Amino acid sequence: MLSLDDPYAVVYRQIHAVVSPDGETVEILERSSCYGGGAWSLYHYSKGPLVISSRSLGEWFRYLVRSGKADLDLASSKRSAGFESVVVKEDEVEITYAGLGGGGVGATVSRSRAGDVLRSTVSESGGGKVGRGTIVLPRRERIIIGVDDTDSKTEGATWSLVHNISLKVDRPEARYVSHALIQLFPVPTKTQNCVSTAVEFAALPGKADGMLADFRDLLERYSVSNDTGMVVYRGFDPSPLMDYSHLCRTERIPYELAVETAKKTGTDVILAGQGLIGALAAIPFCARPGESVRPEV
Repeated sequence: MLSLDDPYAVVYRQIHAVVSPDGETVEILERSSCYGGGAWSLYHYSKGPLVISSRSLGEWFRYLVRSGKADLDLASSKRSAGFESVVVKEDEVEITYAGLGGGGVGATVSRSRAGDVLRSTVSESGGGKVGRGTIVLPRRERIIIGVDDTDSKTEGATWSLVHNISLKVDRPEARYVSHALIQLFPVPTKTQNCVSTAVEFAALPGKADGMLADFRDLLERYSVSNDTGMVVYRGFDPSPLMDYSHLCRTERIPYELAVETAKKTGTDVILAGQGLIGALAAIPFCARPGESVRPEV
């Protein structure tokens, strides 16, 4: 006879907290194992006073929140769950969830057992109870890798190579959390579609060098182009590169402008082939795959 070990627990696969340098803003990334449950949370959590914005990207649900504490004023069917507090410490982030009924199960069991949670405390939940749970996560920073020109006229595809490399180098110190294809201006030297790629990692501060070294090694090994470009941006907000990216998506630009822009924005150039132009343009469209694939011309 079939049985269920824990019939009311649907556990998130991973939860991460990416923190701004001043500690005032946190992006909470939740990797769901049940899209319907994640969508319910997105609707209710988004109404909370700490939430600035929220969205879903595939199996990931992302909440941009202010650090602090709030009175949720929970109401059945209308505001049934949310973030009660987000406390940023030196190396950790403490998040307290609260919810009514099934929302309380999500606030406790579902998140306390998620991957990369350091420790947790939870109350009873389910039925008509208000459930509360606090999880402690390692404080993480955002690292974005841009890549272009890994293929040739006869073989290869940058987007798939970069995704497969990202899966391979994923580790507790640097979690692979998003992938986006960026449509560029179709220059004559393109192989076919003129698309670059950005991948995002939520990394422990000072712990990503091994991942980046492995990423570069695999990229150099499997690229079939001599013009591969790879750049790395470390920062909470990549918007300083948006003007450059829009330019690259609307007209042909010189290589020298890419070099100058990388230097000006503190972006590390890892591989300096002609693909540097598109690799750099990919960075600000990190985690915006629905927008980045649309041509601007």
